[in-house]
Amino acid sequence: MTTSPIERAADSFAAELARHRTGRGLSKKQLATLMGFDPSYVSHVEGRRHRPTEDFARRAEAVLEASGAIWQRFREYDDLRHARTGNGHRELPVPGQWLPPGTGLVVERELATLTHTDDGYRCVISRELYNAGTEPVSRYLVRVAVDRYPNDPGRSNRHHREHPLTFAELDLRAYRDDGGEREPMHWRAKHDRDAFKEIWLLFENGEGRFPLYPGDRVTIEYSYQVGREKWGPWFQRAVRLPTRHLAVRLDLPADLDPQVWGVQTSLSAEEGPLRTQIQRHDRGGRAIFDWATDEPPLNARYRLQWRFRGQPPDVEPEPAGGARVRPSDRMRDIGIVQRGEDVLRQHARQFDLPRDERTARSVVDRLAAMLDRLDELHPFSKGVGIAAPQLGLGWAAAVIRPADRAAEPVVLLNPRVVDTAHDTDEQYEGCLSFFDHRGLVPRPLRIDVEHAQWDGSRIITSFEYAMARLVVHEIDHLEGRLYVDRMAPGVPLVPVEEYRETGNPWRY
Repeated sequence: MTTSPIERAADSFAAELARHRTGRGLSKKQLATLMGFDPSYVSHVEGRRHRPTEDFARRAEAVLEASGAIWQRFREYDDLRHARTGNGHRELPVPGQWLPPGTGLVVERELATLTHTDDGYRCVISRELYNAGTEPVSRYLVRVAVDRYPNDPGRSNRHHREHPLTFAELDLRAYRDDGGEREPMHWRAKHDRDAFKEIWLLFENGEGRFPLYPGDRVTIEYSYQVGREKWGPWFQRAVRLPTRHLAVRLDLPADLDPQVWGVQTSLSAEEGPLRTQIQRHDRGGRAIFDWATDEPPLNARYRLQWRFRGQPPDVEPEPAGGARVRPSDRMRDIGIVQRGEDVLRQHARQFDLPRDERTARSVVDRLAAMLDRLDELHPFSKGVGIAAPQLGLGWAAAVIRPADRAAEPVVLLNPRVVDTAHDTDEQYEGCLSFFDHRGLVPRPLRIDVEHAQWDGSRIITSFEYAMARLVVHEIDHLEGRLYVDRMAPGVPLVPVEEYRETGNPWRY
């Protein structure tokens, strides 16, 4: 059964509302009281029985302080509703009027420019920020990620382990610009990994602090550089804050004959082509490619890719000859338990958190390390997950990495499914513990999962489409099930040699 875009948008609004409500530890009745609504109405909206109104969305956003997430989900739904009724798409609203109270930090405009240089690539990001919240902003999080061989995860992981990205080579510089007066911004590392860095840009320097106060606007600019031996042929922008306008420019040598295209993904849609066209113009021996979009949805990712037809592609040497190894044997050799072992049919043990926090972190570290190792063996274009029983560990833990390699892995401790969508679809799945075959498995298009934090508190997270499929597959492992248990009677397994969708994402 399929759903319309407007139904999916309403579902996304309900899931976003539920996620922030449970994250604040509020019952539906408590939220209704704070919003001034009848409790049954909140219940009906979360249960997809009532569609949200603008007043409801504004109040929910203000009460839950959702940084614009609830409000943007409503706008996505409302834009589709107006389009269906023939009212057309509305003009871009004026900042400060379109956002409800308590929205937080907003990106009014972003221009990201990537320039091919003799030494590699130089990136300059300019963001016009507006504080639509109620508290001053003293820092801003940015992320720098590299992937030398984006179509070959194993090769890329090996390459970055041997040649890690360093802060020294980034030569990161950041400024706050108030009407032409550029003030340097200090920065502090948050995460330091071989292929990515997360960095806090601080609204301060050696001369003092200059936070962004509520109602104020400012432009910040930061730049960095990466050598061509570490930067692959792609440039991605991720929408992590409400954004009015996003623009990307590629500045490439014309004599290398660049060909550029783009793809986009979101929480509610698999990878597809950019909805707006990339424009090219040449000047002074350079090929300039410009692309832009208005009001991109939160958590959307836009990737521009290119190849230089004027130079030969990288070629990976063929492996040495030898006897053919079954996929399941390769999994077994690196320590993944295979079908038939008792541990895969047992219910996993729940952690007693926070008492078992050290054990839980150790288990999660082992799962994450195995995901890194797996990248050397197979291109997991649909995403990949692994549950503790697959390493012979009888604990209720799983780690899922989305298809988008720039996205953070999802860690689930003591998870349980608390709600599922009525709508389902069938797609072929594989399993690390049953890797010689693929099977056609029906799964819900949305699931809500309650799971534990390190401190023992519990939250509910909603997953849709591909992530819903990946997550529920791993939760099945923790309950002693394999995907073959979910297949319809009489449906045959497909040997991996005959499966033709390896390397392609699931289609929705």
